[in-house]
Amino acid sequence: MKKKLLFIFGTRPEAIKMAPLIKAFEKHDAFDVVVCVTAQHRQMLDQVLSFFSITPHYDLNLMRPNQSLSTLTANAVTELEPVMKAVQPDVVFLQGDTTTVLAGALAAFYAKAKIAHIEAGLRSGDKHSPFPEEMNRVITTRMTDFHFAPTPLAAKNLQEEGIKDHIYMVGNTVIDALKLALTIVEKDNDIYLKYFDKIDFTKRVILVTCHRRESFGEPFKQICEAILHIAKTYHDVELVYPVHLNPNIKEVADRTLIAPNIKLIDPLDYPYLVWLMNKSYIVLTDSGGIQEEAPSLGKPVLVMREVTERTEGVDAGTAKLVGTNKEVIIDAIKNLLDKPEAYLQMSKAVNPYGQGDTSEQVVEVLSRLV
Repeated sequence: MKKKLLFIFGTRPEAIKMAPLIKAFEKHDAFDVVVCVTAQHRQMLDQVLSFFSITPHYDLNLMRPNQSLSTLTANAVTELEPVMKAVQPDVVFLQGDTTTVLAGALAAFYAKAKIAHIEAGLRSGDKHSPFPEEMNRVITTRMTDFHFAPTPLAAKNLQEEGIKDHIYMVGNTVIDALKLALTIVEKDNDIYLKYFDKIDFTKRVILVTCHRRESFGEPFKQICEAILHIAKTYHDVELVYPVHLNPNIKEVADRTLIAPNIKLIDPLDYPYLVWLMNKSYIVLTDSGGIQEEAPSLGKPVLVMREVTERTEGVDAGTAKLVGTNKEVIIDAIKNLLDKPEAYLQMSKAVNPYGQGDTSEQVVEVLSRLV
């Protein structure tokens, strides 16, 4: 009898990291795969579903303008209850640390279904940063049955919290997704060149992504001042920033980041982001996923956060934590632009998040367990 697996996710990063796993399980006759999206994020989620050709069996469509975390969490748990009753899954798969993950864990726990947590064990050590993600993942851990940790450090974090069994160090599915995405976008190179025709790729391109709520206000102002300084200092550099639509970000960026070699563009669908990241020289970001992805493409990553739960990249030398202080950001970018040896050291460092075979490892482990 086939084992029934229910995959629950709601945001673009979750969808990206779940996609290769869903594809891997669908290839195996022993499993019946069911997909449920909460649509915590609607448009960006749909882009990824379409790109990877995933059609959800259940779509809760929970996104509402300006809804509170409390409302989203309550609605997600409530709406997931009938899904649990209908599917009666043997295992519920959750990925990462979103509100959907916390709600999915609660719903699965209430239904007495086993929980598999992908990307388990990430910790910043500060319950308020990132908020609410740090506590989402800590609480989810206590309800999880199968912990799929991306790195030895993540596995160690779980052990130090008293988790004794069913910890599996498998790498991160984001690398699987990146490899899959690259095979798709490289077939349509001309389409992407045309889309980015305003960008001068004869220059060294610095890809900027910044959207986290911790950066709102003075931190983001400092970030913008650093970007503007680099643009005015280095005329052989092109800074490309897909600007998040949140007014805390967009209004400040539009007002501040004005220079011929700064290109403010609309938020990018996942395949366009992958293509542009592959063409970039440096990545300046506050994104968690990009900290994992960019090193696989040989791109040095400067992380504009005060703390990161992805310290493995920093330890491996693929990423550098620069915070949100203007001078620190400027110095870090200048170091990579001016010193080829510093750039080579970061670009050639070994990515600690895996080689792109995580999904198959998870399938192999679960085949033995259920």
